[in-house]
Amino acid sequence: MLKNYEPIATVAVRDLAVARQFYRDTLGLDLASEDSEVLTFKAGQFQLFVYRSQYAGTNQATAVTWAVGNEVDTIVRDIAAKGVTFEHYQMEGLKLEGDLHVGYGMKVAWFKDPDGNILSVNGM
Repeated sequence: MLKNYEPIATVAVRDLAVARQFYRDTLGLDLASEDSEVLTFKAGQFQLFVYRSQYAGTNQATAVTWAVGNEVDTIVRDIAAKGVTFEHYQMEGLKLEGDLHVGYGMKVAWFKDPDGNILSVNGM
């Protein structure tokens, strides 16, 4: 039923101006459109909706993951250079190498947006 349609990730935030700066300037996403309640960013061929909500930051799980392949090391370094702090978790089968959790044939780094939404980049 839905297999032929592209999903759109959505993230709740408190302040759209702060979110615009983070997602556009820090993460480098292209702002495709905006109104008083929603920012729409382009991410590859997909879209990311960032909307104003009183429930911003209440999700305790990863909200958005970017599959970045073998560019993960460079992207993590670039994001860190823009002031992003990475989360470090104790997870069975993964070892921490700098800010990257490595294991099971992957490398993943988790970080939070200004509202505490958990985001990640995942590579090989």
